[in-house]
Amino acid sequence: MRLLLIEDDDMIGRAVRQGLASAGFAVDWVQDARAAQLSLSTGVYDLAILDLGLPRGDGMELLKDLRKAGDSMPVLIASARDTVKDRIAGLEAGADDYVLKPFDLDELVARVRALMRRHAGSGSPVMRHGDLMLDPVRKEVTLAEKAVDLSAREFAVLEALMQKPGAVLSRERLEEAVYGWGQEVASNSIEVHLHNLRKKLGSETIKNVRGVGYRIGNAP
Repeated sequence: MRLLLIEDDDMIGRAVRQGLASAGFAVDWVQDARAAQLSLSTGVYDLAILDLGLPRGDGMELLKDLRKAGDSMPVLIASARDTVKDRIAGLEAGADDYVLKPFDLDELVARVRALMRRHAGSGSPVMRHGDLMLDPVRKEVTLAEKAVDLSAREFAVLEALMQKPGAVLSRERLEEAVYGWGQEVASNSIEVHLHNLRKKLGSETIKNVRGVGYRIGNAP
């Protein structure tokens, strides 16, 4: 999952980006409203974490503009504005959740995962496809109840595919889900990860839709 962190405070931004990356997310970080607006216009993000007090604009207006444009991407406000009135205003403007600063990083990760499950229409963090099970919280994958050892990148690719069962994801979309800005991406990196996943999970687990992309095999 690829997240956009919109936070102008250097210390908070670095800590949150590192914490989210350690939890398995690809994270891009911007520090003002204009940069956030440009980043959001790309449509590549699964969720945004939004501070309200930003240079070059206001976070609340940014959120309102996003919703007016018909973008339903989950947005988690992380702000020091702590009155009930502020929280109500944020939720009514279109935020999916609101967390107060200072916050616990583990709680933030849990809220992000909960929002992604809600957005996907699932109440459980565990993803299943036939005998294949992926637990994004415990970072565990099992096949026919036997543990499968995956690298962090392999896990991220599989998670992106299992989030949208039946959907065909292009190589570019998988790269966006796995890599953040500034990370070097070899031209065949996704293909290498997919090759390794097929070796570990079975050749029929991930299908190649010629000229389009990849998907988890036939619906169970």
